Amino acid sequence: MAASPLRLVGRLARAVLGWLALLIGAYFLAGWIGSSIPRNGDWREAKSGGVEIMVETNGVHTALVLPLVTPQKDWRRDFPASDVADPARAYTHVSISWGEREAFLNTPTWSDLSPLTVLRIVTTGGEGLLHVAHYVRPAPDDTIRPLRISETDYARLVHRIETRVASPEARRRYPGYGRDDVFYDAPGIYTPIETCNQWTGDMLAGAGIRMGWWTPFAGSVMKWVPEIAER
Repeated sequence: MAASPLRLVGRLARAVLGWLALLIGAYFLAGWIGSSIPRNGDWREAKSGGVEIMVETNGVHTALVLPLVTPQKDWRRDFPASDVADPARAYTHVSISWGEREAFLNTPTWSDLSPLTVLRIVTTGGEGLLHVAHYVRPAPDDTIRPLRISETDYARLVHRIETRVASPEARRRYPGYGRDDVFYDAPGIYTPIETCNQWTGDMLAGAGIRMGWWTPFAGSVMKWVPEIAER
C-alpha cells in the first residue's frame, strides 16, 4: 500500500530537521576546533608598561574596550562624545565591536531577533555596522577581562581597527541602546563565517596577539583571554 501524503510529508519534515540538526552540530564542532588552533601562538602579555586593553562579552557578542586617549591614538577624533546622548560625562574608554545592521538596530534584546533575520543572515549575509559605547573607568570582571599588550601591539591593533572604520565624513550614525552608545556605518558583510566574534578575533590576531584561527562565538574569543582569577 502506498504511503499516504500525510506520512510522506512527515518523513520529509523529519529528514529536513535531521539534516538541519546535523549542519548545526557540524557548525558548532567546526567553531570549537577552529577556535582551538592558535594564531600567534608564541605571543605573551606584556609584563610591564605597554597598554591595558579589555575584551568584553555578554555571552553572545564580544567587543574591544580601549583607552580613550594614548600616545598611539586619540579615539575622540573618530568617535566624539558629542555623538552620544550624554556627551558630558568624563569618559575614559571606548568599546568597539562590529555586527549585522538589522540585528544591531532592531533587536535591543535577543528575544526581538526575528527568525527571518537569522535565515537571511545564514543564506545571504547582512550589512556590517559598528557599535561604539563610551565608558567611565570600567571595572574588570569575568565579562570584561584586561589584557596588557605592548605599545607596538597596540599600534597594530589601532591600525587594524582604523581599516574597518569609515571616515566620519563618509558614514551615517544611528542612535544606540542607551545614552552612552552609538552605531556607525562600517564595511563588511556579516555571515555565519564572518561573525561579530570573528571580527574581534581578527582584530586581535592582526595585532600579533594570540587568538584562535576561527572565532565565530563569544566563547571562541574569551577562551584566549585569561580570567582575572588566573592571573
